[in-house]
Amino acid sequence: MNSIPSDALKELRVLVVDDDSSMLQTCSRILELEGYSATVCRRGDEGREHLLRGTFDISLLDYGMTGVSGPDLLRAAREGNPRHVPMVMSGGDASLESSIEARELGAWEYLSRPFTATQLKIAVGGAALEAIRMRELDGEGSSSNGARVSGDLHVVGESPEFRDALDLAERLAHTDASVFISGESGTGKDLIAHYIHERSRRARKPMLALNCAALPEALLEAEMFGHSKGAFTGAVQERIGLLESTDGGTLFLDEITEMDLSIQAKLLRVIQDGQVRRIGSNKVDATVDVRFIAATNREPAEAVSSGMLRRDLYYRLRVVPLHIPPLRKRQGDIPLLADYFLRKYWARHRVGDGPPPVLGERAVDHLVSRPWLGNVRELQNAVEYAAILSSPEAELSADDFPTEGEFGEDGPAGDALTSPTFFRERKYHDARQELTDEFERRYLRWVVKEASGNMSKAARIADVDRTTLYRLMEKHDLSISREVQDGEE
Repeated sequence: MNSIPSDALKELRVLVVDDDSSMLQTCSRILELEGYSATVCRRGDEGREHLLRGTFDISLLDYGMTGVSGPDLLRAAREGNPRHVPMVMSGGDASLESSIEARELGAWEYLSRPFTATQLKIAVGGAALEAIRMRELDGEGSSSNGARVSGDLHVVGESPEFRDALDLAERLAHTDASVFISGESGTGKDLIAHYIHERSRRARKPMLALNCAALPEALLEAEMFGHSKGAFTGAVQERIGLLESTDGGTLFLDEITEMDLSIQAKLLRVIQDGQVRRIGSNKVDATVDVRFIAATNREPAEAVSSGMLRRDLYYRLRVVPLHIPPLRKRQGDIPLLADYFLRKYWARHRVGDGPPPVLGERAVDHLVSRPWLGNVRELQNAVEYAAILSSPEAELSADDFPTEGEFGEDGPAGDALTSPTFFRERKYHDARQELTDEFERRYLRWVVKEASGNMSKAARIADVDRTTLYRLMEKHDLSISREVQDGEE
């Protein structure tokens, strides 16, 4: 029944909390025969103290205890102790609502009573495998350069502002709650989304990402929902969408505020009932279990008030909000990030050339003093530039980095944006999005200057609606007065 080695089982401590003494004895006996070390509690308040101390690897909780209930214990454990403890909930109410509530609060599994010994062994065995996996991840720990490592992910930062955000991400990872990430462009929202997935129980299932600003409306809908054969011209065969492909895993919706409102309404229905209808289909084609992580570089409340984001969808996705601070508010992380990127890109571009260069005091002072409007992404590009052009073991100074004018908000300006390095580092959709963003910024700056700040005239020159120009200006944080003033200098 159990594929876990006996010596590993002996190290796993299980807490069983149940106010039914007969059930308590039965469960603890079954678990001890399996090889677990079990501790029992008859009162919810006593169980809560154990959970808050973080001394157990797995817990088995009674949903309907009097006083402190199973859901109360789940909430207390998640709020008071960020350490991940897989929890199995059991209850006499087999209703879908109880199971959903337990899972949303972070339960690993829900067992409807009465359950068999085999069902208990399977549920706790799954939680045990998760506990062992999380031990392995925690064992990778934090590296000496301030990075938290999860698989291939390195999340670098020690500033209080960033650690607060990362600690929240850590706690959220062990639940199925939807997460809404906000933050400026380049702060690493996609990295945090992947960090949450990698440390979740869905980690062995796929995580797929969709940039809602990168695709036109029709293509975006087809990518998400799939389509039936003959749904539109060119639909020569049936095709499943990302929602079905991500079943059991996580779907990351980047720039959710750029999604068309009609697609938002369709997505809302999937979040509510899990049912997917492909384009052109007159039936429910699939029922999916997907965790949603959404992100935007806009202020979410303003996107809702302006009508760009449906209020009901926002509150469905925003079970827990998570804000990533801009780099200028976490200056203490700049030297850590710069050192990490310097070693990373030296190993990538200069393999075999000798030891990497180091950051001199003047280089650190220079980097910390920069505004970094493009946040971590801009810093990353600047350090890559220095790594490519520097010598082994050199002590870098301020002169070894590009000036602020050479790097825009999202990356190198001019021909460097389409250099081999640029394409090598990015997948197709990411590269296209960055090139599109750069084009939009440059065109907007030109057309606003050309029209001397008159947006009606600019709209006529560009042959687009004035509201489109305003939306794009807001998207790229451009000011009409600033662009006109820059054009006069």
